[in-house]
Amino acid sequence: MDFEEFVLAASLADLGAEPRAREHADAVEFRMDLADDPLAALDDYGGELPVLATNRAAWEGGEADDDEARLAALAEAAELACVGAVDVELRSLTAGDGERVAERARRAGTAVVASVHDFERTPPRPDLRGTLETATDRGDVGKLAVTAESRDDVLDLLAVTREFAAAGERVATMAMGAPGRHSRAVAPLYGSKIGYAPVDPADATAPGQYDLATLARLVDELS
Repeated sequence: MDFEEFVLAASLADLGAEPRAREHADAVEFRMDLADDPLAALDDYGGELPVLATNRAAWEGGEADDDEARLAALAEAAELACVGAVDVELRSLTAGDGERVAERARRAGTAVVASVHDFERTPPRPDLRGTLETATDRGDVGKLAVTAESRDDVLDLLAVTREFAAAGERVATMAMGAPGRHSRAVAPLYGSKIGYAPVDPADATAPGQYDLATLARLVDELS
C-alpha cells in the first residue's frame, strides 16, 4: 500500500466480515487488539482487500495491555503477504520498541503508519505541525486524530493537513467527537490519505465515526 491516493479502510475486529466491506472500502483495518487470535486470523485470511494491521495500545485507546507482546505480534503481521501496512503509535516509534516493527515492515515492503491520538483536545497549530513532522519522518504516513471541541479546531487541523499535503507529505487526519465528525468526510479534500469507518455503526472504534457506506458516499460526493 503506497497511499498515493485516498484509502478508505473498513475497521474490523473480525476478518470474516471483509466481504461486507468490499463494495465500499479500499482496505480493511484489522484491529488485532480486539480479536481473540489475530495472527491465526491473518494466516487464514483469504479476502480481496489489503490489510492495515493495528494492534492498539491501551494507553492510546486500544485493548492491548502488554506492549512487548502486542508489538511482537504486529511485527509478525507486518511480514505477512496480506498485510499492506501496519499502524505503529508514534510514541512507540520514538520511545519504545516500535522501531523494530517498522524495520521488519520495511524489509517486507509493508508501509508504516505512524499514529497519534489525542482524546482530550486539539492542540494549537504549531503543535499539530510538530507532531505531523515527527510522524511523517518516522512513518510512510503520519496519522493524527484529535478531539474537536469546536469547528475552529477542525479548521486548524484541516489547514495543517493541507500544508503537509501541499509539501508532498502523506498524512491521515481526522477530528474525533461530534464537532469534528464532518472532518472525516472533508479531510480527503485537503490531502488526508486514509479514512476509517466501521461496516456497522455499532462497531465504531472512535468517537464520531460514520458507517462505511455513509462515509464512502460522502467522500465520493464531495470529491
